[in-house]
Amino acid sequence: MDLALFDLDNTLLAGDSDFEWAQFLIERGVLDRELYEARNAEFLDQYRRGVLDIHAFLDFQLKPLSRHSRRQLDDWHRAFMRSRILPIINEAGRALVRRHLEEGALAAIVTATNSFVTAPICAHFGVSHLIATEPESIAGRFTGRVAGLPSFREGKVTRVEQWLAGRGRKWSDFDRSFFYSDSLNDLALLARVSRPVAVDPDETLAAHAKARGWPILSLREPHVSLGTLELPHHE
Repeated sequence: MDLALFDLDNTLLAGDSDFEWAQFLIERGVLDRELYEARNAEFLDQYRRGVLDIHAFLDFQLKPLSRHSRRQLDDWHRAFMRSRILPIINEAGRALVRRHLEEGALAAIVTATNSFVTAPICAHFGVSHLIATEPESIAGRFTGRVAGLPSFREGKVTRVEQWLAGRGRKWSDFDRSFFYSDSLNDLALLARVSRPVAVDPDETLAAHAKARGWPILSLREPHVSLGTLELPHHE
């Protein structure tokens, strides 16, 4: 059996769901544009440069969840999926996920973005397992704090290993382990699997992939064939 792990933002999605969620709330008037828009863009830039303070970002991202009921948040999220997420889903990414599932892989989406934002997106891809940053919730209401270890950088490796252990599994149980990502922030997990794949990578990850002979895949190019998409091989 294979293990197939997928980053979400700018990998399966042609965009960043964290960034899009904040922009969605700004456009709805839930968040003040003057206060939040520049900060949202600043955090995205820090992430791309590999210098993001994850705890400062999570304070920014999770606090708005604590100000509204779960029913209201869920209503907004349904509109968010329609207007912001469905238009940026890579069809080739959907085909790649489907191919792994059809071949019997244990699959999970592994993302730094919080599970409130990403769980419905994960379900849309037909993936049963999500390893994401978890927002703390008490009595059904978000507190604005993070629960446990954020699924970010080296934390992704730890969270995947905790998830596997909870299923009575370990890395050596799998014939092959894949991880698909676009970001330099995911170098730790890419280095841990037996089949790392750089997907539409940033410059730093592209350089690492070329130096190490990792496959580089684009899910955005028009030449990608959905019907014949092959799993990358890396020996």
